[in-house]
Amino acid sequence: MQIGFGVIMFVLGSAIGSFLCCQARRIELKETKKKTLGPRSVCMSCNEQLKWYENIPIISWIVLGGKCRHCKAKIGIGELLSELGLGAAFAFSSTTVNVETTSVLEWVKFAAVLLLTTSLGFLAIYDGLYGELPNLALWITLGLSVVVAIVSHLDAFQCDVLLDMVLAVAILGGLYYLLYLISKGEWVGDGDWVLGTIIAIALGKPWLALVALFLSNFIACIVMLPFMKGKKKKQIYFGPFLVIAFVITITFSVLIESMIVL
Repeated sequence: MQIGFGVIMFVLGSAIGSFLCCQARRIELKETKKKTLGPRSVCMSCNEQLKWYENIPIISWIVLGGKCRHCKAKIGIGELLSELGLGAAFAFSSTTVNVETTSVLEWVKFAAVLLLTTSLGFLAIYDGLYGELPNLALWITLGLSVVVAIVSHLDAFQCDVLLDMVLAVAILGGLYYLLYLISKGEWVGDGDWVLGTIIAIALGKPWLALVALFLSNFIACIVMLPFMKGKKKKQIYFGPFLVIAFVITITFSVLIESMIVL
């Protein structure tokens, strides 16, 4: 049953990832070209309306070879990565609950984290595609992170919870804000420190913030290494790496905390 739950969550996450990527492109198209698309999915190049079998997450992209069936224009790797990424994030999240024994409060926390992951997923997609973090989406995600923080401590709230959260924000959000000020926005964007703060609030612990900080930079270095060797420098935005680090950290938060105690 647990494996089936994980499969369902992966399918759900990949479908939501496809939807979020589509919405990110629609928003950018509306803001830059003042063009609004209809409610149905269309090819961004030829405006041909897509059939239902061209909208199956992951499968359609692979079958079509990453190209439009009508005009053969490249769809882009962003769609596939969005579907795989959010699918994997949802599947990871499913391992934090046991479908047979989890309490109501734990299901509420799981739902809150899933909503936050979805909102963070949109930010990661938008930042990965366009190098920006929309203000409205950031505010919504901040609100969801506060909800996750509250739900996580409903059963055992203590004064040191706030202190831990402040330290986590100082580590993750504070460091990126400092880098932003020192580099004048060249090393990290003005939205990255806000995103770091959002993630720190949701994690709620300074040691979890440290793990997320390490993971985000480690993954970014691995991904950026091939581009640094080439003649053409490619700019890679940091938001997606922060979100990936958050998903990994919060999924294994219990294991991480137990290792710290030991």
